[in-house]
Amino acid sequence: MLRILGKGLLGLVVLSIAAFLIAAWVYRDIPADVLEAKYADPETSQFMEIDGVRVHYRDEGEGPAVVLLHAHWSSLIMWDSWAEAMKESYRVIRFDMTSHGLTGPDPSGDYTLERTVFLMEQLLERLEVDDMYLGGTSMGGTVAMHFAARHPERVNNLILISPGTLNTRITDPNKPLEVPKVADILTYITPRFLFSAMLNQGFGDKEKLTDEMIDRWHDMQMREDQRVAEMARMRQYVSGDVPKLMAKLTAPTLVMWGEANPVVPVEQAYKIVDLLPNAETELKIYDGVGHMAVLEAPEATSADARAYLDAQRADSVTQAGE
Repeated sequence: MLRILGKGLLGLVVLSIAAFLIAAWVYRDIPADVLEAKYADPETSQFMEIDGVRVHYRDEGEGPAVVLLHAHWSSLIMWDSWAEAMKESYRVIRFDMTSHGLTGPDPSGDYTLERTVFLMEQLLERLEVDDMYLGGTSMGGTVAMHFAARHPERVNNLILISPGTLNTRITDPNKPLEVPKVADILTYITPRFLFSAMLNQGFGDKEKLTDEMIDRWHDMQMREDQRVAEMARMRQYVSGDVPKLMAKLTAPTLVMWGEANPVVPVEQAYKIVDLLPNAETELKIYDGVGHMAVLEAPEATSADARAYLDAQRADSVTQAGE
């Protein structure tokens, strides 16, 4: 009996190993050049070597600079509608953070918020961007606030789209998330349905989520070494004492929020405004829209952002004339 059980257990182990190897082969890395051929825009995509990182960015249009920071798991492509709405009158700059999009891993292995802001600083310095309108959504909103706090003289206005900095699921904003070791299996086996479920959660109207969006998010994460890099970011990322940080911000700010946001509830939009006592704020709430407002309501959000920037720009010109 023991011999039979032993053979049975051995068979299960062999089958499990075989199943894992097959799944790992199915979900193997996609070479970077394959993804670049698919997602890099031949006219606008550029790459810049910064401290060992090959940063993918787009720099379009002419006029005052508008810098846009994407969400966690996303890429600069999420801003396509905004860039189209603004590039006639503004210089629109966006880039893929490390462990995202076509930028990929950071050879240093450092995915902290401090490193992210440093790479952003270096990119903008080389692009000779001295002052800007700065916008960010979700994680990008948090990065935007940290950059604005460090460089208040360079940020004319902020646009924050549902930043996750006050997410109640983060028990300690000064410590990285506790990611169990078992989660490392996602660096080998990463089914598309995980991104479908993630994006579904971020949309108020599920009908507006397209297969193309899901495919893009999944493809980008399958870039060679990207999954290991993203796991490292999750284990290193710390948002810090954001309420204290926000109290220091002085740039006029537009806060945009989806009313049906289950990730960071709309109540936190009002809290964000309260935490900006030294900044003139405007708040726009989008009925029925979820966490991914930039993707779910691209026309409405880009039009409102463009109108806000136009008004702020006109005010600056008037004050300069006086």
